[in-house]
Amino acid sequence: MSRKSANQRTRVRRVYTDDFKWEAVQMLLDGHSAASVCKRLGLSGTNLLYRWKREALKEEAGIASNHPFQHQAFSL
Repeated sequence: MSRKSANQRTRVRRVYTDDFKWEAVQMLLDGHSAASVCKRLGLSGTNLLYRWKREALKEEAGIASNHPFQHQAFSL
């Protein structure tokens, strides 16, 4: 039986709740740096956080809601 190399291992996609995403975006909008939010929440990088922000602002502009993520299924 052979062991898989690091490149051959399967990656597991993490799934984040809408509330988690909302809190992360709120931290960013409250003035925290993207890097500090990612580090604090254990996110892999800032691109994910910026995507959530873009999606939240887009949803907020189109739908009058307190929680922009509730109208769309998010899984990453």
